[in-house]
Amino acid sequence: MKQKKIPLRTCVVTKETLPKQELLRIVRTKEMQVMPDETGKLNGRGAYIKKDLAVLEKAIKTKVLEKKLECEINKETYDEIRKIIEK
Repeated sequence: MKQKKIPLRTCVVTKETLPKQELLRIVRTKEMQVMPDETGKLNGRGAYIKKDLAVLEKAIKTKVLEKKLECEINKETYDEIRKIIEK
């Protein structure tokens, strides 16, 4: 029986290649809105981060998500991402 291919993505903070389910996609839309994408299907430029609070704190400190998405990210968006990771 053929084994199903597991989609892999790279975390922008740790540079680890992990299965898509272990990562959270952050999307910047054409309207320059930044939001977490739990479904992985929203249109826009996306970046993946590992579902880990330490990784999120490092992303905030180094502003790596802002660099990858080429826009400013406000505190409320980071708080929303933190809530999703804590689930």
